[in-house]
Amino acid sequence: MKKAAVNICRIVLALTFIFSGFVKAVDPLGTQYKMHDYLVAMGLGRLLPDFTTLAFSVLLAATEFFLGICLLFAIRRRIVSKLVLAIMAVMTPLTLWLAIADPISDCGCFGDALVLTNWQTLWKNVVLLCAAIVVWKWPLEQPRLISQANQWIVMNYSLVFILLFISAKSLYTLPQFDFRPYHIGADIREGWNKMMEGEDSPYAELFIEQAEDSEDLTEQILNDEGYTFLLIAPHLEQADDSRLDEINQMYEYALDNGYPFYCLTASGEKAMENWRDLTGAEYPFCQTDDITLKTIIRSNPGLVLMKDGKVIRKWSHNDLPEEEELTKKLEDSELGQLPTETVTTKMLWVITWFVLPLLLLTIADRLWAWTKWVRREKRIEN
Repeated sequence: MKKAAVNICRIVLALTFIFSGFVKAVDPLGTQYKMHDYLVAMGLGRLLPDFTTLAFSVLLAATEFFLGICLLFAIRRRIVSKLVLAIMAVMTPLTLWLAIADPISDCGCFGDALVLTNWQTLWKNVVLLCAAIVVWKWPLEQPRLISQANQWIVMNYSLVFILLFISAKSLYTLPQFDFRPYHIGADIREGWNKMMEGEDSPYAELFIEQAEDSEDLTEQILNDEGYTFLLIAPHLEQADDSRLDEINQMYEYALDNGYPFYCLTASGEKAMENWRDLTGAEYPFCQTDDITLKTIIRSNPGLVLMKDGKVIRKWSHNDLPEEEELTKKLEDSELGQLPTETVTTKMLWVITWFVLPLLLLTIADRLWAWTKWVRREKRIEN
């Protein structure tokens, strides 16, 4: 009974930590924004610079994922069980404060993949804390899935995978998995129309106003037939200006082919003028809520392509289309179509490059351990 209880608790903790760490690593900027919300709620909003909170968000995701893998494989059982208990001992009182004070709408434990209320988060953490206590009390009741000699492979491979292949890649381009309402394929026009009819909609905060005269262009842009480019820059003062030539090239391409092109920002007129002076931008500027812009795309600036009110493509400023991709009109180009890569394809990539290698390593390790045991038994018999 004790062994069963320990391993049920271990599996629950492992899967929760792996899932929580993975969805945070997929969207490091989203984790950073949530961390900033915490700091603001505590009155510490200006205490830490952005690069510090971003680094912490990456490390937090990697730590959760790493500890989850260690629990799953029963690696370093004593120290891992103590670390997990320490984390839950800190997080549970924090979520108690969130549930009572309600300073932010959700804790962000699972990013945008699974949104829980503050009270749901508290009870979830109470269960996990109890499970952590059980595992900490009897850590050696966890059977190893892999021998001590090969544990370093699992640990190092897991850290490299989550830091480089997930977090770093998501920061340089865009999150591989997009759980937000502005994901590729989302029909914003349909959602907006439902909201106008009084239904619940995630687009309630969306507005697009022309910078010069505050004219509301939201419905006009969403109802445009054909393609529309939206350059998203939540704060022009902080926007990366290392790809100005590529951005201007995209604008010229849109202009040559008759596609509307707008820059959406939350910055004021002074910042817009500075951006024009810096980049030579001739495209129109519109103002939008900065939280909405950060939700639309995790890049400052980033580029969104819409068609008939639906999100067709998204690009980080680090990953804009190459010049040779802009030789055809969007109607005749792959760029103008929804990507062939689906969520299923992305999941298969994760399975191929992370789950499968660890599974094969585990099988090989167990076979090696079994043959070693067989040889030892034969020696004893002889």
